Amino acid sequence: MNNSSDSGICLPSAEHMSIPVLMCLVFFMGFLLNIFSVWVFCCHMSSWSAGTILQFCLALSDALGAPVTPLLAVYFAMGNDWLFGQMLCTVTIALLSSQFYGSTIFLTLISFHRYKAVVHFNKSSRMKDKSFIMKLCAGVWLFLIAHSLVYGFGVPATKVGKVTQCHSFSQVSLTNSFFIIGCVLVSVGFLLPLSISAMCYFRVKNALTCLNNITAKSLKVKLKSQRMIRMCLIIFVLCFLPMNVIRTTAIVMVKFYHVHCYVIHQLQTAYYASWIIAGLNCFLDPLLYCFGSQNFRNAFPSFQVKPAEPQQSDTEMTTNLMLTQNNCSPRSH
Repeated sequence: MNNSSDSGICLPSAEHMSIPVLMCLVFFMGFLLNIFSVWVFCCHMSSWSAGTILQFCLALSDALGAPVTPLLAVYFAMGNDWLFGQMLCTVTIALLSSQFYGSTIFLTLISFHRYKAVVHFNKSSRMKDKSFIMKLCAGVWLFLIAHSLVYGFGVPATKVGKVTQCHSFSQVSLTNSFFIIGCVLVSVGFLLPLSISAMCYFRVKNALTCLNNITAKSLKVKLKSQRMIRMCLIIFVLCFLPMNVIRTTAIVMVKFYHVHCYVIHQLQTAYYASWIIAGLNCFLDPLLYCFGSQNFRNAFPSFQVKPAEPQQSDTEMTTNLMLTQNNCSPRSH
């Protein structure tokens, strides 16, 4: 393992081969699942609700990182030597960043959409307007493009020792850029969406505890909503918390304690491993569509456990749920 050069710069070290192998496996399988989800949305759902549009955008964002995963596998296999030029390094960083933070944004919008539908069911909201949601999603995509370009061009590929590095903490010339971008990403890209989603879902859970005269169908909706709450919070904490914590720790170490090369190398390896963990959201989000959306399940008769029982759309189920909500005043929320 390389430790440092005579100038005190931490030279890059090769990653274990399990990193590229697992990364390719996770991202490829997640890509297939999300392409399947996109196919269901486009070919088997004749009408879309506002929630469906958000789920479709989430599926698209989850599939962005897979095309550049083979480049990363070659990069790691070649001892962290980037052979594909400046532009492909920028594209790789841009797509991975758009996948990770596009997922957090669309999960947050899904959270807020559920919050408005359940807690403020008797109030008009633009979150129920499909045309507004389409414009909102278009704005999010424009934001992701701008953010990914700033990220990609802000930390370009550079020569470190005898190898070319792409998005490595060994790129000491980019230390300030890593620090500024990392602080923005962890605060705006993770902590803010997580806080909003947690607030929305716990408010929804609190509203559901006020159900009165619960029918069997209303109880089914309550249990489904609670599963949605757990699933979204699990995705945030399990998939995206490690990556943001490790990157923040690493950029602080590189900026203020750069002489500790061994620790920085371990953090670099842990950071790449956290990409694999973050990629697991590609597996979990399709479960969100399948178990959390009646419209998605209705797209295939084989998804129905009891075909003889009339199926309700998500809007109808939410309406029936609200009819039982007699004890909670909207003002209390």
